Amino acid sequence: QVQLVESGGGLVQPGGSLRLSCAASGSIFSINAMGWYRQAPGKQRELVAAITRGGSTNFADSVKGRFTISRDNAKNTMYLQMNSLKPEDTAVYYCNADVIVVPFGPGKYWGQGTQVTVSS
Repeated sequence: QVQLVESGGGLVQPGGSLRLSCAASGSIFSINAMGWYRQAPGKQRELVAAITRGGSTNFADSVKGRFTISRDNAKNTMYLQMNSLKPEDTAVYYCNADVIVVPFGPGKYWGQGTQVTVSS
């Protein structure tokens, strides 16, 4: 039905930057809210940032001022620009989207995750 594919993860030094992308494909009528979550080893998955279809955003306190979320509705793609990265940002980052699927209706979908490692 719907596939979400993340890209852009990798190894970066503290203070560095990465840009994650999440591309949605399939029988999509429209995508409402989208978000980035992360899960570090031994910890619960947490919301990092979210964006509505209209562009309203919210961020976890731990990333405010360092991360920016954006989306391109025409391309069904979402981005996460991560600056001033810290070792505690190390985690698997997951894309999530509320999608209206033809002909089944609304559903919540997850990507497979992309690893971000911040280390010197």
